[in-house]
Amino acid sequence: MTPPAADVDVTVALRRAVVGVVLVLLAVVLGIMIAVEVDPFDIDTWWNGAVGALSPSLTGLSYALNFLGGGWFATYLVPIGGCLALVAVRRWRAGLFFLVASGLSAGMVQVLKNVFGRVRPEDMLVISDHGSFPSGHTANAATIAVVALILLPRVWVGVVAAAWTLLMAFSRTQVHAHWFSDTIGGVLVGAGMALVVAAVFTLPLMRERSLG
Repeated sequence: MTPPAADVDVTVALRRAVVGVVLVLLAVVLGIMIAVEVDPFDIDTWWNGAVGALSPSLTGLSYALNFLGGGWFATYLVPIGGCLALVAVRRWRAGLFFLVASGLSAGMVQVLKNVFGRVRPEDMLVISDHGSFPSGHTANAATIAVVALILLPRVWVGVVAAAWTLLMAFSRTQVHAHWFSDTIGGVLVGAGMALVVAAVFTLPLMRERSLG
């Protein structure tokens, strides 16, 4: 017997909540490991040197992503603009979901930055705020990726979303604004918070989609 649609929706919401919480907790564990200097492979130092040896032509792209993925553009314009665009096509619940997910993801990033207070690489090429872990740019990219995939579950959306997140993560290390592990933490926080918010919005989004 096929379970009622409402039961399926609740199951989806619970799964999103569990996965989201686990991802955020993994980010916290990673932050603790960094704080107590547990890095058996010394991957941060290795990666920092590796990206420094790459072609300088890539730095221009990383500078562009530095603007697109942070500051007033990513913190305010993208979430508010995305929300208004969704409202304009009569998907106000989806718009609210995007806005809340972006805000809570950014808030969690700031909480963890202040808790761990990790020092950024000395050879940083851009101006950034205090706290290297986790990467706010990468968290923002991961949040957008998860939100996009939930609102439009298509293979091509997943490919573009993954590429955007990976490119943002690479760019943050390429301009030496973050260590490699900072970007991992950013992905965990951004994706995790988006899934936690998605769990709350699962039923409203399903209803909105059915009204189509």
